Amino acid sequence: MIDIKLIREDKDLVKENIKKKFQDEKLPIVDEVYEMDKKVREVQTKCDNLKADKNKKSGEIGKLMKDKKIDEANAVKKEIEAIGNEIKELEEEQTTLQKEIKERMMVIPNIIDKSVPIGKDDTENVEVERFGEPVVPDYEIPYHADIINKLNGMDKDAAGRTSGEGFYYLLGDIARLHEAMLAYARDYMIDKGFTYAIPPFMIHSDVVTGVMSFPEMEAMMYKIEGEDLYLIGTSEHSMIGKFKDQILKKEDLPVRMTSYSPCFRKEGGSHGLEERGLYRVHQFEKQEMIVICEPEESMDYYEKMWRYTVEIFRNFDIPVRQLECCSGDLADLKVKSCDIEAWSPRQQKYFEVGSCSNLGDAQARRLGIRVKGEKGTYYLHTLNNTVVASPRGLIALIENNYQEDGSIKIPKVLQPYMGGKEKIEKK
Repeated sequence: MIDIKLIREDKDLVKENIKKKFQDEKLPIVDEVYEMDKKVREVQTKCDNLKADKNKKSGEIGKLMKDKKIDEANAVKKEIEAIGNEIKELEEEQTTLQKEIKERMMVIPNIIDKSVPIGKDDTENVEVERFGEPVVPDYEIPYHADIINKLNGMDKDAAGRTSGEGFYYLLGDIARLHEAMLAYARDYMIDKGFTYAIPPFMIHSDVVTGVMSFPEMEAMMYKIEGEDLYLIGTSEHSMIGKFKDQILKKEDLPVRMTSYSPCFRKEGGSHGLEERGLYRVHQFEKQEMIVICEPEESMDYYEKMWRYTVEIFRNFDIPVRQLECCSGDLADLKVKSCDIEAWSPRQQKYFEVGSCSNLGDAQARRLGIRVKGEKGTYYLHTLNNTVVASPRGLIALIENNYQEDGSIKIPKVLQPYMGGKEKIEKK
């Protein structure tokens, strides 16, 4: 949610930003908010004047009573009562207007950074940099589900019986490799100075609407029937929500945390062959990172955060690239975002394994996350980034470390988490 001062002072800037995001249907909302806000301030001025008049008249009653002018005092009391009723009506009107303004402000997109490329959708995202040389071996790399099945590492049929499509059992060394990636990512982030956390896996609706837009919520979140609780789609939601309605101390900034959680999403399976595998599932696990910092520091942290993910995947012997998200691909709360994509030697293309976002003060404004400084109390900036999400990360690791004999080479950094094993092979 943007600061309403932007609409008061430069609504053309807000409209231009909407056009850059190809959401022209929202342009009239800016004018509606502008007029409503103007009306709120007019009502507030009228209320203030009436309250001053009411206070003045209240002061007259004592003098009239002292002078035994009872009838005049009673007449003034009736005037005060009438003024009180008018103030009540105006305050109710103001409350209604403010509610309508907030509802409209919630759908106006955040102001994107000047560096964001302009484009309609993810097909116009821009590759910025590659890390590691993409390799296609001279032997065939099977589909990841077939590799895992030959190693007795997955059972989707059983998961279908217990839970339906989009779920899976990971077994044996494959399950262990999955957890090794997450454990390494956890320890890597702790070594970078981030505080480790395991957050709640369910959150209230006011936290959900604080961290994401309503369309995102509807597309992603599972609601617990009969309760004001949602299963998290990423631990960023509960980690940022941890600071809801808090005024932080300057000496405690920046807040840097890394969190583990299972994640739950409505996401349906892709078509064809990919439905057999683990690309799109309803449940997965992730190591996440968040930063809450001073506004002037957020872009520096943004650059650091996505590079952490790159370094981790390179330590897994996986080539990756950074893809800058264009304006039309940015969720409404985001100022700037990029995807980290891993190389798939089987498909001979890159696919997304993580996303890093700077949300400016949008989440902080919605959730009331502030700091008290020399210039008063103000909103902080929030950022989030995927450290490692599995099974997407697991697929990338398996494909890039698959050997001709059907085994999987375990990267050196993961071997301590695998009891010293150097490869996974069929028993």
